[in-house]
Amino acid sequence: MGKLCYLFCCPPVPSRIAGKLAFGPPPPSYQFQQIEGSDKMEIVFDDTADWMYSDRERKKLECVYAKTSRGNKIGCMFVRVTNYSKFVIVYSHGNAVDLGQMSSFYYGIACHMKCNVFSYDYSGYGVSTGRPSEKNIYADMMSAWEVLLKTFSVREEQVILYGQSIGTVPTIYLASQTKPKAVVLHSPFTSGLRLLIPSTKKTNCCDVFPNIDRVPSITSPVLVIHGTHDEIIDLSHAVQIYQSCIKPLEPLFVEGAGHNDVDLYQEYLDRMKKLISIELPAM
Repeated sequence: MGKLCYLFCCPPVPSRIAGKLAFGPPPPSYQFQQIEGSDKMEIVFDDTADWMYSDRERKKLECVYAKTSRGNKIGCMFVRVTNYSKFVIVYSHGNAVDLGQMSSFYYGIACHMKCNVFSYDYSGYGVSTGRPSEKNIYADMMSAWEVLLKTFSVREEQVILYGQSIGTVPTIYLASQTKPKAVVLHSPFTSGLRLLIPSTKKTNCCDVFPNIDRVPSITSPVLVIHGTHDEIIDLSHAVQIYQSCIKPLEPLFVEGAGHNDVDLYQEYLDRMKKLISIELPAM
């Protein structure tokens, strides 16, 4: 109760709620460094990144900075496993990791799905400047999107927007304003206030991350993925998000999975492969 009082009293401040609810950047697990004799950059990991592949694979991670509309500089990374990728997964990660810690997963899923992956760090994460906030996370997404289209020459219709947990916020925000090939919402929540106070029925001025209000504006097909035993975001949030989609795909509710282990289940890999190899090419 004390935490709720701190968040919501005298009067409530949405930016404070957002910070307390959503953001916990870890110590940076990587750096960007200039490649000798080149104007390009590469990623260099420390031990906490737990990079699982060789230095040859690491060199397939193309790194750039993007400047946001709010004056921050964010790190972006393109995982290029093929020059003939039909789709590109644009991945907005969860709140307690950075690009370095996600790199092995990105490389692995890119190889498994035979498509390239693009990701970025939110303001205040990894090499990105500034601090994490709701306004910054939207600006981060928009600047990363611009880099993807312009620097890496990816077309909007090639993109699968993918958001995990807090990453569903910028993903839904962008998807409601563009038309990607598809959207994947992994462990989504309806809004910040509804997450903290499940009895909340309507969005009000104190709420943050109003995903449930933006989902009906998404005109692309949407795949919702959630663990049935998620200890942080109840499955009911995913169900409400799914029911609000105008073009829902068959959802994946992984029996027994929690908040952070959905991608360890074979059902997850099978569902993603079905999306990329069967459903989307037929659309």
